[in-house]
Amino acid sequence: MELEKLREATRSQMPEKRWKHTLGVVESAIELAKRYGGDVQKAELAALLHDYAKAWEIGRMEQIIREQELPPELLVYDKELWHAHVGAWAVQNEHGIDDEEVLDAIRYHTSGRVQMTMLDKIVCLADYIEPGRDYPGVNKLRKLAEVSLEQALVAGYDGTIELLVEKGKLIFPLTVLSRNDLIRQIKS
Repeated sequence: MELEKLREATRSQMPEKRWKHTLGVVESAIELAKRYGGDVQKAELAALLHDYAKAWEIGRMEQIIREQELPPELLVYDKELWHAHVGAWAVQNEHGIDDEEVLDAIRYHTSGRVQMTMLDKIVCLADYIEPGRDYPGVNKLRKLAEVSLEQALVAGYDGTIELLVEKGKLIFPLTVLSRNDLIRQIKS
């Protein structure tokens, strides 16, 4: 499917504020891909589609997780994680996106994973630092992103984990594993 049709299909899935965020993630992903030698076209596509299911109703996402046998452990953790796996499933099934690297970048943009690919790192970090983001520590992440994808992602995960701890929420184990793997990469 051509990019313009995907753009319109994605835009139709979300409110204007989320669409502006998505455009910011696309911009940041392209910039990061250029800086770190990533695939610019795949970065643009994965960033465009990363929040495809974000505005979907919780009940709809839960039904898809159950019926399509997506990881059932998602249902135990924060609903903010659900849209990533559901979105990867949706763009594959509704739009015929079959590039596993792109689908994985969508699937793991909220949690990360062990042995993240360059594309995974780019999309995840772009989501943290896009120009519309305004939260404590975002400027630090943007500065780190100029030096190291891995250092910036570790700082991003640290902030996310801190916030979850403060709110008394469960921490998705894959995020901790991803953070630890990135630290190992930095040290080696």
